[in-house]
Amino acid sequence: MQTKERRNQTSIAGFILLGFSDHPQLQVLIITLVFLIFLSALLGNVTFLTLMCADPRLHRPMYFFLSNLSCLDICYTLTTLPRMLGSLFMRDKSISFLACVVQLFLFMSFTVAEFVLLAVMAYDRYVAICNPFHYALIMSNRVCTLLAVSSWIIGFLGSAPLTGLTAQSSFCGSNEINHFFCDLTAMIKLTCGDIHSLEVTIFTEGVFLGINIFLLTLISYICIISTILKIHSTEGRRKTFSTCSSHLTVVILFYGILIFYYIRPQSMYLPDQDKLLSLLYTALIPMINPMIYSLRNKEIKNALRKIIARNK
Repeated sequence: MQTKERRNQTSIAGFILLGFSDHPQLQVLIITLVFLIFLSALLGNVTFLTLMCADPRLHRPMYFFLSNLSCLDICYTLTTLPRMLGSLFMRDKSISFLACVVQLFLFMSFTVAEFVLLAVMAYDRYVAICNPFHYALIMSNRVCTLLAVSSWIIGFLGSAPLTGLTAQSSFCGSNEINHFFCDLTAMIKLTCGDIHSLEVTIFTEGVFLGINIFLLTLISYICIISTILKIHSTEGRRKTFSTCSSHLTVVILFYGILIFYYIRPQSMYLPDQDKLLSLLYTALIPMINPMIYSLRNKEIKNALRKIIARNK
């Protein structure tokens, strides 16, 4: 039995990423939109990173974490969108088994890492608002570096078991992945045989990693909102809330899309809907994150003006 399952698994040399082939009349529009979003996401995040490095006034914990967020957003777009654009331009939708597994691993790693990093950033805002006099002591350079590095490490370690179990699964029948990248849920639909270990791992990581990180973020914002409500002046409440409003917006967007994507009832799973949601958090969110953090931040605007004036 094991020999037969192994033969089924290794018989697939690669997969076909169907992408948006269900809508051939929209191919040109899709290529144009995705290409523009891809360039905007890269330009926005690279500019953001340049500002963080160039202006000493931005060498603070909040901006250090934002730099890591920009790096993750760049990794997101580079992991999925170039391959998608290549298949649309070149009409070659094939991807090797190894490349698919690597893409799956990297994508899940960056997703988990960003999930953890947003919780870290929520904790940073909690300390800044609820314990302002001890902020410099608590959020020291060493602690910030440790928290950021931990986010990346947890991302890679958390994704390794799922990737390994998926790669060892038996794939039989069709090798067509109804998605524009090697997504876990889309790949699971092609497996045959026993995937109990994979399902248990998904559930376990969802409970012990996903829920705990979500609760940490939620508790941080409950404490933040409670502290803000205790401020007597309206102007004081407004200024304090403005220090975390951008991050809260990003958290709601990122968590909202992921929760809807992975915790929907089975009856609501539609391939086109899955692709659209995936496009939102692999392309659109990385594009708008720098905008959200920049629009209401005077320090970032001043740093941008300073660099523009210097290069004139």
